[in-house]
Amino acid sequence: MRSQTAYAGLVAVVAAERLAELVVSRRNAAWSLAQGGHEVGREHYPAMVALHTGLLGACLAEMHWGQRRFGRGGWVALAGVGAAQALRWWCIRTLGPQWNTRVIVVPGASRVTGGPYRYLDHPNYVAVVVEGVALPMVHGSRWTAAGFTIANAALLARRIRVEEQALRALHETA
Repeated sequence: MRSQTAYAGLVAVVAAERLAELVVSRRNAAWSLAQGGHEVGREHYPAMVALHTGLLGACLAEMHWGQRRFGRGGWVALAGVGAAQALRWWCIRTLGPQWNTRVIVVPGASRVTGGPYRYLDHPNYVAVVVEGVALPMVHGSRWTAAGFTIANAALLARRIRVEEQALRALHETA
């Protein structure tokens, strides 16, 4: 029972972190729009919000109804959750006001190539993938991990395509 309470606390901490992201995102989106930016690809945004919110609820539901326990891999998964959060905030810090949860194209903005973007084009999505597997697996919620991973793969394929098209269009007009 104690591990369930601790896990619920971890999910609550991740939920609070997501709310903090939304605060940063709204501030940065307002900045981007004030710079003449425009949003693209907004059709997939509600699905993204639903999927990420659903992940948190599904973690708790599977733990409770699936009688999942903190297992041998729990500590490794917990380390994965921590690494995902660290990478996500490194991305947010590196992108500065250009980071938000939407795809907003700011005329004249250059593609960021520092920080984790020095190594990967979309490191924030690496964090999302790791967290989507690791958070459920902290408490053995393998169905949630698998379901989120499959749905997230389809969503990320669309999202990355939208971002890449937006970046190409931005640089073609520059």
